Amino acid sequence: MGCGCGRNENVADARRHENCICEVVRAIRRIQDIRDDRDCDDCRTDCFLAPLGSLVNPSRQRANTRVFMLMNEEGDPFKAMFNPRRRHHHHHHNSGNEQNHEKDCHNSCFSVFFRVQNVFDNCCATLQVLEPRNRRGERVNLFKHGKLDFDAICEVERFEATGSCVTVDLKCFCAVQCIKDVFIDCDED
Repeated sequence: MGCGCGRNENVADARRHENCICEVVRAIRRIQDIRDDRDCDDCRTDCFLAPLGSLVNPSRQRANTRVFMLMNEEGDPFKAMFNPRRRHHHHHHNSGNEQNHEKDCHNSCFSVFFRVQNVFDNCCATLQVLEPRNRRGERVNLFKHGKLDFDAICEVERFEATGSCVTVDLKCFCAVQCIKDVFIDCDED
C-alpha cells in the first residue's frame, strides 16, 4: 500500500490493497453512527476506539463527532477553507463587531480539523471543516502569515460546525490523527 496519490503503483496491486486512511475514516463514520460498544485501549486518541465518546472527558457522555486531522506525505496537516459567516453572522449581527469580524475572517478561515460526513465509492469522503475554538469559545487563528502555527493548534479545545465541506480522495493521505470526541451542533442557526 503506497502513501500519497503521486506514487507510481501498479493499478491492479493498488486495487487489491485497501487504503489504511480510508479504512480509518470509514471506522470513524461507523463509530459516529453506533454508540453502544465498550472497548478499552491504552491509546486515548486511537481512531478505532469505540464507542463514540471514548475520546472525551469521562464526565461528558454526549458526543456525535470524532474530530480528526489528515496528513500528507510530508507529514503536513491538510487544510481547508470554511465560511465563518454561516454560523456567526447571527452572533455578531447585534454586537456591533461586524467590521472586526470581517477583518478577522481574512486571516482565520482555514482549519485542519474535520468531521466525516460520508465515505463513498473508492475511498472518497465528504468532510465537514470544523472551526477551531479556544476554551473561551473564541475562534483560533491556526495560520500566521500563511504558515500553520503549531502553538495555535495547542490552544484549540473546542470545535464548531461550519457547514463548509470538502470532498477528498483518502488515498492521497499518509496519516490520520484523531483528536477528540465532541458534540457538534450540526443544525443551522
